[in-house]
Amino acid sequence: MRKLKGTITSDKMMKTVVVRVDRLKKHAKYQKYFKTSQKFKAHNEGDAKAGDVVIIEETRPLSKDKRWRVVEIVKKGVIKEEEEEIAEPSSEK
Repeated sequence: MRKLKGTITSDKMMKTVVVRVDRLKKHAKYQKYFKTSQKFKAHNEGDAKAGDVVIIEETRPLSKDKRWRVVEIVKKGVIKEEEEEIAEPSSEK
């Protein structure tokens, strides 16, 4: 089975995450390496969130688009905290 390492870009679906896998490809003519990325939909039973680096594994078709599943979380991502205090000015009189 193929295993790929990528970053979760979206976790807004139920039990599904979108994982972006970055690769280096070599140009055929100029022999220069360039970065490309590809997105995969993966089944997520665990607690993987957006920003996490995960390993996904190829599996049988689970739905129309899902052919991968999250195997493990390599590194937890940084959660952006919303700045509610700045948005709401205090109205003390």
